[in-house]
Amino acid sequence: MFHPDGPSFFELARQALSSTTRGYDLLAPKFDHTPFRTPDELLLPLADAIGPADSIGSAIDLCCGTGAVMRVLRPLCTDRVVGIDLSTGMLEEAARRLEQAPGAATVVLEVQDALAMEYDQQFDVATSCGAFGHVLHDDQDNFAERVRNALVANGRFVFVTHPMPPLLSRAYLLSRAFNGAMHLRNALIDPPFVMFYMTFPLERAHEVLERHGFELDVRAPYAHTVYAPMRLVIATKRA
Repeated sequence: MFHPDGPSFFELARQALSSTTRGYDLLAPKFDHTPFRTPDELLLPLADAIGPADSIGSAIDLCCGTGAVMRVLRPLCTDRVVGIDLSTGMLEEAARRLEQAPGAATVVLEVQDALAMEYDQQFDVATSCGAFGHVLHDDQDNFAERVRNALVANGRFVFVTHPMPPLLSRAYLLSRAFNGAMHLRNALIDPPFVMFYMTFPLERAHEVLERHGFELDVRAPYAHTVYAPMRLVIATKRA
């Protein structure tokens, strides 16, 4: 499951007993050696769907972590690519890893909460990969509205998700068990660690984003890969 250079069991336990932000600060140096880092096999089709090199002005990656998405976004941008995250540790790793990233667009990294960002029509594209589990159900409408406000007219929110699996499937049952354990952990330990699975499946994404003025184009570029259940979503802001 983990790369030899990844975190030990005790390092993961220490992270799990910390707050969300502190936990990711601790995990940051080894994050790219864990299964939690979105694989390039998912990111490259995402970049292809956005467009060719130098086809957009500016893009923002929400909850950017160590900058994996920004690395594929930068060649597409002529102006700037922005990454925001609450973890300074993750942003420090992103800065280091993006030093030699292809492309000429300016790289901007900011400590910022995606649920409180106040960008006003500044980006052609917004992305977020592997971070929806940090957005609680009751915060999803706020999140969608913040994304909408950040995009220009006809701007696109591009991300990867999946349909909700059957209720008795292994994936569904494991996600519910993990989420139950996290709720118990947060009831017993303060500060909380916010990370839950299958909180923004395709059906929920349709519901929330259409309510906030997006039109969704759902694609299946991973159909013949090990990531076959995943879907690429291009949500376009209605002008």
